[in-house]
Amino acid sequence: MLAAVLPDTTRIFARAVIMPNLKPPIVTASAAAAYRSRIEALVPVGANFTPLMTAYLTDKTDPVDLRAGWNEGVFTAAKLYPAGATTNADAGVTEILNLDSVFETLQELGMPLLIHGEVVDPQVDVFDREAVFIESTLVPLCQRYPDLRIVFEHVTTREGVAFVEAADANVAATITPHHLMINRNAIFNGGLRPHYYCLPVAKREHHRRALRSAATSGNPKFFLGTDSAPHFTTDKESACGCAGVYNAATAMSCYAQVFDEEGSLDQLAGFAAHHGADFYRLPRNTEVLTLTRSDALAHPPDLAVEGARIQHFLPETPVCWHAEVDQT
Repeated sequence: MLAAVLPDTTRIFARAVIMPNLKPPIVTASAAAAYRSRIEALVPVGANFTPLMTAYLTDKTDPVDLRAGWNEGVFTAAKLYPAGATTNADAGVTEILNLDSVFETLQELGMPLLIHGEVVDPQVDVFDREAVFIESTLVPLCQRYPDLRIVFEHVTTREGVAFVEAADANVAATITPHHLMINRNAIFNGGLRPHYYCLPVAKREHHRRALRSAATSGNPKFFLGTDSAPHFTTDKESACGCAGVYNAATAMSCYAQVFDEEGSLDQLAGFAAHHGADFYRLPRNTEVLTLTRSDALAHPPDLAVEGARIQHFLPETPVCWHAEVDQT
């Protein structure tokens, strides 16, 4: 799987924040270093690509190991999954506000905390889980740790946008291409569309409009985060299909289409290349990605992986931007 999908990322992106929700999850600095080595060994020849590794937080995360991984240049950030919230999150955190020693360490180091912001209470409607998480968990967390640097990952709601806009400068958010392009109707258009199913799930149209407004606003609190998740077609098209959208190859074309439709192409470079690097305190990339408006993209053929297939994300509405890296 890794060898099959990596070229789609390295062709377009010079860096990627690598999610740790593998089986088994990446919970220690030594495991993250080993995973980074596996990635680096498969980077295509000539590609300029740096994997940025993350720690999978659990109820038993050792702050000493987090500190060591940060100081040794292994960890770029820590990822918080509420237990059971998304793919391979079963080992995630069960009592978030009890991880005092972890949050104190992250705050002291200035190490970003990346949050999948949903409650997992079965009594809460799936479309309300982000908004409830903000009130029940995220607001108290920010109050207790005001200097903690937080990325609200793949924000999906109007409430999420409002929270980030009102928060201090140390709180930011990523927005995916698919949440900018589809609302929840797309999942059920003419039948069940499993390849549009992701977590957090796409929401109502007014939430999508709020996301588009935030992404194209030029506000440095919002930046690119694809949340690209490859799953075999057989796993998506099953009696209990898994969540995840694979968009590594099409993400920049989709983002450009959104910014074009919103009349904000002048803000795309900031969203895609500047705001995220600045928040992570990394140097901005100097290589050039050229986006050209032309005929609508054809849906890419499925990616073959040892007899199995992975379907690329592309909405049914036209996407007319083509991405090419300038190798000069």
